[in-house]
Amino acid sequence: MTDAASTAPMIGPVSAPDLHVMTYNIRRRIAHVMRTHPDRWATRKPLLRRILESEQPTILGVQEALADQAAFVAESLGPDFGGVGRGRNANGRGERSIIFFDRRRLRLTATNQLALSDTPDKPGSRSWGNSVPRVVVSAEFDDLATGGRVIAFTTHFDHKSPRARWRSAQMIVKLVAEAQAANPDAVVVVTGDVNADVNSAVYRHLTEDGVLRDSWHAAEHRLTPQWGTFSNYLPLKAGGKRIDLILVGTNVEVERTGINVVRFDGAAASDHDPVQAVVRAIHAR
Repeated sequence: MTDAASTAPMIGPVSAPDLHVMTYNIRRRIAHVMRTHPDRWATRKPLLRRILESEQPTILGVQEALADQAAFVAESLGPDFGGVGRGRNANGRGERSIIFFDRRRLRLTATNQLALSDTPDKPGSRSWGNSVPRVVVSAEFDDLATGGRVIAFTTHFDHKSPRARWRSAQMIVKLVAEAQAANPDAVVVVTGDVNADVNSAVYRHLTEDGVLRDSWHAAEHRLTPQWGTFSNYLPLKAGGKRIDLILVGTNVEVERTGINVVRFDGAAASDHDPVQAVVRAIHAR
């Protein structure tokens, strides 16, 4: 564990052909939290800013961001970053899953947001036992440094319904398979909080058929122990459940990865810890 007075990055900015990918559930802002509680957004904001300013990922998948929190993430990353993703509710409000990206490296060419439901094109729709609307956001990019293609997805599976998580996994794999069939040379990454650990049927479905691989297992180097990614502000647990994942497509190699458990005088920026990886196209050397 790192307890930082000044934040040294776990990875930080990278150079082409590498891409720095991060997934981060930043924990939605909850009203009426005691000043001394670690979940208080006003307390966590400056800690989150320090992490983002230091790490500067090329692609950042964020979950649980309310509108003001999304604006804060964008401000913390700086003016060179863009973002796509709207609220999950039918009116475009509510929690957002967002893909932030470094515009110095990536040019956005297409984006889409689908509901995780039987009617994916209907905003706010729910199926399969989802207790609240859930979404997947996708973005396609031209890599300005390499001339290649990059396709990113971010998502947040339901926290209550195993069936909803299973069906959501099916939908993600289908979307990725279609994207890879249309763009076989693209770097494809999926970031998200799947609310299921690596021993679950959901995880097996995401990874067992070869469409996607877990960056933790695919990496040449692991920078950290396998921490649980949902600390809930409790002491860290080596070998804990990894429910926040970076998954990669068939044309991607993973140079290094880690679970960033930086603390500031013992305080965490979220009840989740970000997962980070350095990836590149297999043919890019």
